[in-house]
Amino acid sequence: MRNAALVLGIIAGVFGMVVGFFGYGYTAAVEHFGEVEGLAEQVENVEKLRMLAVLSPLLAIAGGAMARARALWGGILLLGSAAGMYAGFGLNVFTIFPLSFAAVGGLMALAAGKPDEPKAHF
Repeated sequence: MRNAALVLGIIAGVFGMVVGFFGYGYTAAVEHFGEVEGLAEQVENVEKLRMLAVLSPLLAIAGGAMARARALWGGILLLGSAAGMYAGFGLNVFTIFPLSFAAVGGLMALAAGKPDEPKAHF
């Protein structure tokens, strides 16, 4: 399960970076060129979206990379990434896969334990 969490976290981070680049670029383009009514309107909270566009993929990659050695911390970071993606971009056709990969990877990391140790995470 730790390996699956690692792979899912890294995939979620890479796809999340693509979504984050487009989200950040969209807000910058609307800021630079201005709004076009009905086509390109500025989001409600630009700074929040930009911050989550950078932090959420970062948390997914870090959580995935951490899942093998520290499953508890990796799982928490992956679930935080999923929550950040949902808060920043919502659930739509572009975010459903990175968001679900991060959430499933986080749950798998939290459920993972070493079979030869009495405690799963410590």
